[in-house]
Amino acid sequence: MAVTPPVCEFGWRAPDFALRGTDGKTYTLTDIAGPKGMLVMFICNHCPYVLAILDRIERDARDLKALGIGVAAICSNDALAYPADSFANMKRMAEERGFTFPYLHDEDQSVARAWDAACTPDFFGFNADEALQYRGRLDASGRQAGDPNAPRELYEAMRQVAETGQGPAEQVASMGCSIKWKAA
Repeated sequence: MAVTPPVCEFGWRAPDFALRGTDGKTYTLTDIAGPKGMLVMFICNHCPYVLAILDRIERDARDLKALGIGVAAICSNDALAYPADSFANMKRMAEERGFTFPYLHDEDQSVARAWDAACTPDFFGFNADEALQYRGRLDASGRQAGDPNAPRELYEAMRQVAETGQGPAEQVASMGCSIKWKAA
């Protein structure tokens, strides 16, 4: 079932975390932040919405890093119920795809809950002061990749953040599969 996260709450400050990456290192927000801001993406290995745009996520991550935006991805799904999202499979995907950003495991789902992450993909774009400026979609893609020439909404929004510290006033929410929460 498709889920849409809430619109951007400008200025919101994310709670910090310490999460293990597929590269064996532990990352905090300070480790991820670039000089012009940061992008934190909630993704997973099995979601068709993520898989449809994974090439574009990788492209935008590379291009944003060149603008001084730090980038990381977090998988918070229940790996017992969804084995494709296990840490071992996250590591395999990151290696096979050659991710240029840390892919972090939120095993206890505390980060997803603290951040109110709703779906995969869910994008959180911050300025250099770590104030939220973007919580929109990557582009007009859905369960299938959209037009390859579609406007790069995430990239353009984060380029604006890098240049001005402010995100666009108009944002279209992302859409994707719900976070797969563990049973209470």
